[in-house]
Amino acid sequence: MAAPGSAHPQTDGSLPREETATLLPEDAFIPFNTLLYWILKLFPVGILVQEAGDLIRAAESVVAAQLGITTTQYRGTTCNDVTIIFARGTGEAGNVGVLVGPELFDAVLARLSGTSATLAVQGVNYAADVSGFLLANRCKSPSPLMSHRWLTSQCFRANDVTQVLSFCPKTNIVMAGYSQGGQLVHNAVNLMSLVSQYRISSVVIFGDPNYPAPVDGVALARQLVICHGNDIICGRGDMVLLPHLTYAQDVGQAADFIVGNLWRTDV
Repeated sequence: MAAPGSAHPQTDGSLPREETATLLPEDAFIPFNTLLYWILKLFPVGILVQEAGDLIRAAESVVAAQLGITTTQYRGTTCNDVTIIFARGTGEAGNVGVLVGPELFDAVLARLSGTSATLAVQGVNYAADVSGFLLANRCKSPSPLMSHRWLTSQCFRANDVTQVLSFCPKTNIVMAGYSQGGQLVHNAVNLMSLVSQYRISSVVIFGDPNYPAPVDGVALARQLVICHGNDIICGRGDMVLLPHLTYAQDVGQAADFIVGNLWRTDV
């Protein structure tokens, strides 16, 4: 098994599965134990994803209010050195959610604090509903069962990246997603031009339903997929267990990976 942060593929060419200990990110703006308290108190555990969407949304609205979490992020009109484009998970609030996105942004910002680099965050505006999660792997082969609305929200988020690159050609693009958001990352990169794919500095996915498939079009050394050992959503399962809700504990590892990749030229 690859060590945490390793980008080397396994013998079958798939990405290594990241097994992570329960470590608290040292610089999280909300202590993980505080977030875990609310997860255990409010979030659905041990139910099918088909039943979880509305419950997650309701729980996140309470947690965001209690902890002062901003669930919507737009990059604005200023070009920054680093731009994170983040896709939230099924049922999450706003456009970046509560469970992973805000903690990841804070961890990256903390690691950039000793440099002159600036950070922008753009949440992906899509439905993040259960039907999207269930159909996401069919993005490459649209069927008559898919609505135009679903295709627009799920499959064509590649435009988010190309628009940023056209406006800010020197920014370092980080594509990140949690749960269903990871499916969007896979689909969006697949639809990008080779030039746009080359401009991606890092890809980071938490709880990836497409595991162990790598993100096509991006060097393996620039990809990090973190899947907890008992998270059955990783690998196309459909039940939400506690390990799928606790990826905030891994944002420190992800932030180190993102910052470590920013200006490397060897891959």
